[in-house]
Amino acid sequence: MKIGIIGAGKVGCSIGKYLTEHGFSVAGYCSKSKKSVEEAATFTNTKAYDSLAELVAESTILFLTTPDGALESVWNELKKESIQNKIVCHFSGSLSSDLFSNREEYGVSAASFHPMYAFSSKFTSYEQLNHVIFTAEGDFYALSVVGDIFRKAGNKVCVMESAKKTRYHASASMISNLMIGLYEMSIQMLMDCGFSREDAVELTTPLVQNNIKALLHSSPEEALTGPIERGDTETVKKHLAVLTEAEKEVYLRLGETVLEIAGRKNPERDYQTMIQLLNDMCRNRRTQ
Repeated sequence: MKIGIIGAGKVGCSIGKYLTEHGFSVAGYCSKSKKSVEEAATFTNTKAYDSLAELVAESTILFLTTPDGALESVWNELKKESIQNKIVCHFSGSLSSDLFSNREEYGVSAASFHPMYAFSSKFTSYEQLNHVIFTAEGDFYALSVVGDIFRKAGNKVCVMESAKKTRYHASASMISNLMIGLYEMSIQMLMDCGFSREDAVELTTPLVQNNIKALLHSSPEEALTGPIERGDTETVKKHLAVLTEAEKEVYLRLGETVLEIAGRKNPERDYQTMIQLLNDMCRNRRTQ
């Protein structure tokens, strides 16, 4: 089966190169940008297509790797072509295969495959894809065929419910993008204490590295430390007294989750005073 790729950006280039390196047949690329198509085709030693119709005719499987906002229009263009018995897949993290509306009428099997990975380069990101897990949802046939491709390349594929796709993507954003926001908020707090940004980063780097290492190599319960885990309500009160409203909101929301983890770690410990403190603070904020 030949794979045709629509979109020649970071994801398209990386997926194409990765699959050709593992011996799979990639027909080539089609995109609005002729320059990008030629770069991708040269990089993967495949063909640069001038028209969507030509790419569709020479492909059994179609990978849509365009930005999310362009996927619907690409699908509408594909419906004008001879796509019966084709497999179509997109690689969006937030959108499901429901994007391929009325696909049954066109004899198409569809799915979405999302690599849990941040593509930073068109030409080097593929080197790390062998460590990436793909999350997939969609029609059985598309899931089976495309899933087998990535499994044979050495990847784990996790199938999920289509209805959960957006929640899944929100989770990925929290653990990657929003974690950076939490880091930046902490750095800004240290700068407010008089540290230069350089010193604040240097000060916190070992803490961040050790926490991430402990979390990834053990469990949230084993990695957790700090005043909430210890049940130190006096320290938590002092923290809350010096935080801005925005900082307090983050502290309380994450504190509730940390408290749940602490309860699992120390089932014998009485956290009722800490629970009451956090609940009271959250209630006070809602009534303000």
